[in-house]
Amino acid sequence: MGSSSMGSNAMAPFGAGCAKVPASGKGSFSGMTSDPVATAASNNPLLSTLVTAVKKAGLVDTLNNAKALTVFAPTNDAFAKIPAADLNKLLADKAALTKVLTGHVVAGKLDPMAVVGNHKSLAGSEVKVTGTAPNLKVDGTSSVVCGNVQTANATVYIVDTVLPGSMG
Repeated sequence: MGSSSMGSNAMAPFGAGCAKVPASGKGSFSGMTSDPVATAASNNPLLSTLVTAVKKAGLVDTLNNAKALTVFAPTNDAFAKIPAADLNKLLADKAALTKVLTGHVVAGKLDPMAVVGNHKSLAGSEVKVTGTAPNLKVDGTSSVVCGNVQTANATVYIVDTVLPGSMG
């Protein structure tokens, strides 16, 4: 017991928000590891607004078919911070929505050590991660509430605020 094939730098998912992730089933940490990222997110009840947005933007296949990604996944509460009228307008504008969502994704599966620093998002915006696990901040305003969640093709950092850099 206790051996891991994930290497010596592997860390379990961390953060206060991890307690809200289901303990078993497809939406659990172990359940998410076998599914590509959009599918894994669709099984996680914290991410239902994000999943709706990804479907509206037509990004499910793009995300699921990518080789290796790091995804900063806003919780339902993160989306709830956006005024309802603005959020509805965004969800109705596929181009703007795609830009916001791809602004939360960077290439490569970045572990908690490698994720700290500046990264170019798939939208071309800059994503800046500061701090050390478990206290990571993204773009200065968004806290990682549950980080280092593994899916078949991505490392996911669940965040409490939609990244401001993606909204520009």
